[in-house]
Amino acid sequence: MKLYSYIITRDYGFAPNPFYHYCTLATCKPNIRRTANLGDIIVGLGSGAKGSKFKNKIIYVMIVSEKLTYDQYWNDDRFQCKIPNMYGSKKQMYGDNIYHTDMITNKMIQEDSHHSLEDGIINWYNFNRDVPGEYVLVANDYWYWGGNPIDIPCEFISITNVKRQHIVVYDTTFIDSFLSWLYSLDENGFINKPYMFSRSFERYNGK
Repeated sequence: MKLYSYIITRDYGFAPNPFYHYCTLATCKPNIRRTANLGDIIVGLGSGAKGSKFKNKIIYVMIVSEKLTYDQYWNDDRFQCKIPNMYGSKKQMYGDNIYHTDMITNKMIQEDSHHSLEDGIINWYNFNRDVPGEYVLVANDYWYWGGNPIDIPCEFISITNVKRQHIVVYDTTFIDSFLSWLYSLDENGFINKPYMFSRSFERYNGK
């Protein structure tokens, strides 16, 4: 069992996607998605920048229960609701089920989404960062505080020491204590909407 922690710089409800009873990480963070295993813990932290109101706060935690290929995710009935609907609600527009193999060309498709350009034109910046991750991480057990993140207890503050991309914790005593704290909380699952849900739908250009 491992614990990964990283900084979330854009909380749209896309990566991770905390909706429809599952927390999924299908885009961004390719190294985490490729190397995480079942039972591993992913922690998304607020920015540690000076003056940030999210410093030393947790935006979400997920415990990986499944690790799916893009095609498995795309074809799974449970996750059809996470295929973006660009004419639907904001929650539907930020769907993260956007990659799958074209059965004719055998090439990966990027669907019209937060990570594509206008009119569904492929955004190669996002494509080339997302696809090397190979897998989609799925969690039944998760805590998503979104725009109302929770303070990190002082005994776990070391997970904020993210210098590049992410850090990995292997200390089982530390991880067990962190899990005990999580399961002691009164709420779990989807607790609060994403911070950037107050804005109109946006596409991320990847730059």
